[in-house]
Amino acid sequence: MNGLVCQSCAATYPMSDPRWRCGCGGLLDVRFRARFDKEAIAGRQPTMWRYREALPIDEDANVVSFGEGMTPMVPVDLGPGRPLLKLEQLFPTGSYKDRGAAVLVSKAKELGIARVVEDSSGNAGCAIAAYAARAGIACEILVPESASPGKLTQILLYGASLRRVPGSREDTAAAALAAAETTYYASHSWNPFFFQGTKTFAYEVWEQLAFRAPDALLLPAGNGTLLIGSYIGFRELRENGLVDRIPRHIAVQAENCAPLLAMFRDGLDAVPAIETRETIAEGVAIAAPVRGREIVDIVRETGGEVLAVSDAEVESALVLLGRKGLYVEPTSALPVAAFLRFPGVRSGTVVIPLTGHGLKANEKMGMLASPGR
Repeated sequence: MNGLVCQSCAATYPMSDPRWRCGCGGLLDVRFRARFDKEAIAGRQPTMWRYREALPIDEDANVVSFGEGMTPMVPVDLGPGRPLLKLEQLFPTGSYKDRGAAVLVSKAKELGIARVVEDSSGNAGCAIAAYAARAGIACEILVPESASPGKLTQILLYGASLRRVPGSREDTAAAALAAAETTYYASHSWNPFFFQGTKTFAYEVWEQLAFRAPDALLLPAGNGTLLIGSYIGFRELRENGLVDRIPRHIAVQAENCAPLLAMFRDGLDAVPAIETRETIAEGVAIAAPVRGREIVDIVRETGGEVLAVSDAEVESALVLLGRKGLYVEPTSALPVAAFLRFPGVRSGTVVIPLTGHGLKANEKMGMLASPGR
């Protein structure tokens, strides 16, 4: 049966119910039977919608799209190894979050939603604002006061209402939850349809590897939207007999904000309270990820691990990527920094997504671009 199911109490709801959270307050997952026709897929346009039968939008007329997806995946010599870098920074709004926004906003359109609210450190807000604009849906984006100016400019030019929230990223999330009491929450962490978009990352990796799974994925993890989506995608491929295993999912955090590392390292079942410091990788500066247990459960189930790298290591990785012709924002460099630091993650076929464009963070990147570096 297609529908929504609660992680906490197992309550179920029809997919036509415009809800983003269970009545008990629990997180919802989409229960949906994904299907794949390799011959049909191969004959379609190179977008994420080539996997149409695996995406839970009923009518094609409700699909909201800019032709996104099928980002290049290229081998790059990083010195100690040659991983495959998937260039997710080439999406229409400059980050992989367009995957989630495309499906979530399409479902909102299908449900007849007229207005949405979202909170974000920047990229998810840009993506939801852009796709809401294309769908003709009114949109309010809440961001921390510290969000990168370039991302805020994007959000405003898409016509969204922008609210800067004083305090921490968690303060912004709390303000959004309050707003979501009366407005549909297009959240990249709470709303389960967002992950139905990010799962297409796994489908593309599978197809680009000649219909097989890699050995490992190194993924930046704050709210875990790409990691969770990737797992869902590879799980669906396995359920359809198209791969025989799910690759190791390795989550990479910033040392200055690493609650998932503490949870994984100490064998905890809940996200602990941690002390945080500012990090250059603002996209993963999430002290209390809503789906933290789900993220760590995926890491454990797939034989992965949670790692953390320093800001200095992120900066070095950014410079190295630049010298390879790749201009990405700091959060994108987290898994590259982990690849350089930890020999144990380099075995087999390793895929690393570059999650956001460097133009998102020109102010920070300018400090790294001096001739002496």
